[in-house]
Amino acid sequence: MALPRLRTVVLVSGAALLTRRALKRRIARSPLWPLPALPEPISGHSKRRATAVRKLLITGRTEVADGVVQLRLEGPGLPAWSPGAHLDLVLPSGLVRQYSLCGDPEDTGAYTVATRLVADGRGGSREVHEQLQKGLEVEVRGPRNRFPLTEAPGYVFVVGGIGITPVLPMLRALAASGAEWRLLYGGRSRASMPFLEEIEKLGADGDRVTVVAQDEAGHPDVAAALADLAPGTAVYCCGPEPLMTAATAALPGGCTLHLERFSAATGGTAGSDEGSEAFEVELRRSGRTVPVAAGQSVLAAVRAELPHVAYSCEQGFCGTCQQRVLEGEIDHRDELLTDDERGDSMLICVSRCRGGRLVLDL
Repeated sequence: MALPRLRTVVLVSGAALLTRRALKRRIARSPLWPLPALPEPISGHSKRRATAVRKLLITGRTEVADGVVQLRLEGPGLPAWSPGAHLDLVLPSGLVRQYSLCGDPEDTGAYTVATRLVADGRGGSREVHEQLQKGLEVEVRGPRNRFPLTEAPGYVFVVGGIGITPVLPMLRALAASGAEWRLLYGGRSRASMPFLEEIEKLGADGDRVTVVAQDEAGHPDVAAALADLAPGTAVYCCGPEPLMTAATAALPGGCTLHLERFSAATGGTAGSDEGSEAFEVELRRSGRTVPVAAGQSVLAAVRAELPHVAYSCEQGFCGTCQQRVLEGEIDHRDELLTDDERGDSMLICVSRCRGGRLVLDL
């Protein structure tokens, strides 16, 4: 009796193995059965470490300038980051806001961010200031870096107020390496300018730092700061839109300009309803097709079906809603994506379709 039973077990096990192999071959051949065999999406429900949501503990809260709060967020196994990177904070209300990492990349057990209270803003900074206290947990995504420190023979930084946060780790790295750099740092008052004491110490050797407090000396002279730069100099600018407009206008030939925005540029096409005709979007992974009405954003139409899809600024400058496009011609209306990224992805909060149909990896 033992031998027939053994034979039966062997036959059943062999059949199961063959079935599993056939199933794998079928999935590999057909991207539509049972679900699309496509790379992971850029955002949304991606499980990659850089975009996964994790909970961190607020272990420190410090007022580093008038109206500016710094938070230290600790947790295990944090992804590495480089100067210029930012973090997405998922606030208790569900709002998602981006804050630049201003700590030390070598501090692998914590992230540090700082935010200024904007009384007439969209509510994110007020929520940070009023609700995020030491001892609470907060959800984060990232980090991501769209403002990286590139190699250059020299550097000039033009910064306004809270715009110092992504630049501070860059200054520390450049000071440690002995590179050539200068900083023009403006603000409403010295008391409102975060990390001012540390920055002045970093630039004490060689008069590298020029501080312009508006209540003392008016607005900084951006054109003078960028005059006669050597070819190849990398200019980094972060702050209010007028400051970045001035830096763009004054940039000498042969130099590169790197901008980090905290709000949409004025006069741009982001969010414009011009040419906003209706079309449809196929959500390939979900097996659904949704109509996008004229004047309606792709984000709004998609979230009606998939409420988990992440978003933040809704103005095309933060990158939270970036999604991979599998088919269709994109009408890009953002101010963020690189030329390479525009080939196969879009910011669904503002960008649209040039034809009648888009297919997203969602």
